[in-house]
Amino acid sequence: MNPTAVVLRGDAVRIEPLDAGHADDLLTAAADPRIWRHLPIPQPTTIEQVRAWIAEALRLAASGDELPFAILDARSGQAVGSTRYLEIRPAWRTLEIGWTWLAAEAQRTRVNTECKYLLLRHAFEELGAQRVQFKTDSRNTQSQAALERIGAVREGVLRKHRILYDGYVRDSVYFSILDDEWPAVRARLEERLARGAERERQGSSR
Repeated sequence: MNPTAVVLRGDAVRIEPLDAGHADDLLTAAADPRIWRHLPIPQPTTIEQVRAWIAEALRLAASGDELPFAILDARSGQAVGSTRYLEIRPAWRTLEIGWTWLAAEAQRTRVNTECKYLLLRHAFEELGAQRVQFKTDSRNTQSQAALERIGAVREGVLRKHRILYDGYVRDSVYFSILDDEWPAVRARLEERLARGAERERQGSSR
């Protein structure tokens, strides 16, 4: 299992390696402060801050521990968020999907569902992962509910796991999906994507 730069294409999104060329789009996408309530850094509000965040992500990628992506709207070609593989452990065939954030208008849409689907499918079916994990701030009940809906298993809580930039002491809730659970999760995600596509077709035909 050796994740390398790759482009993942779906109907609603394209996931491609993050680079400095995404900075302007991501500054616009990051404009809603609510996006940053549960992320490890404060909201970037200038292009310099976004570029510095991208540079740090690429530095971590060079170490082999992470692989950052930009999430693009497939129709407009605009970057609407970011995500990454992290905690990559080839010898154990495990990795984490995290650092995921989306512009407010892309949340609770097919973009979010398809992003998870593409990353999970690539991890299990192309990379040969046996475990994919997620961790969330214990306050982020929206993300926890979303993970449970797709079939991720809640494993437990790491208490006082992190001290955030604002001094808050965070508990982290861990979820995972295993390789033998992936077929059922894949079917559930594909069903959700099909329903979302149908709703979009019905909406555009009115």
